[in-house]
Amino acid sequence: MDQRPLILLTGATGYVGGRLLRVLEGEGHRLRCLARRAAFLKHRTEAGTEVVKGDVFDGDSLVQALDGVHTAFYLIHSMLIGKRDFDKSDLQAVTNFRFVAEERKLKRIIYLGALGETGRELSNHLQSRINVAKILMMGKVPTTILQAAIIIGSGSASFEILESIVRNAPLYFNPYWAHTLCQPIGIRDVIKYLV
Repeated sequence: MDQRPLILLTGATGYVGGRLLRVLEGEGHRLRCLARRAAFLKHRTEAGTEVVKGDVFDGDSLVQALDGVHTAFYLIHSMLIGKRDFDKSDLQAVTNFRFVAEERKLKRIIYLGALGETGRELSNHLQSRINVAKILMMGKVPTTILQAAIIIGSGSASFEILESIVRNAPLYFNPYWAHTLCQPIGIRDVIKYLV
């Protein structure tokens, strides 16, 4: 029987999760991935990686996915999966995940959230990321929260937008509302910190 701690990776079909998946597999970790489209993900994983079909909105599939797990990476964002009321969906998803993680007695949850202002005029996106972190921190499972602003790396949405602007606009004027300073981080650094 394999004695290595079992790691659950959610969001493995996303940009950060996909990169993290490759690194964790390369380092020989015992891995399980939760995916709504398990067949799609199975073709992108190594032989030793287990892929379970499930959804954070389905408690039974969460019980199966989190069974025997030591550490879970929570890399889910409803906005990215096309949810209309993504902020409400985010809260429901993380609440489901937290309660099942507590039942299954996980040792650690690792969450990649957003870095930004904490004032009253937050975007729904940023407020949702902050709320997800708060819900995880209120739980019984110790949670590590990592925060990042724009993640820069080939293939990321932020990178593609910036590259398009630079290539297509010899001169670019910021709109009047673009006054927020930003601290970008490279994808390699994000993955290193997550690992």
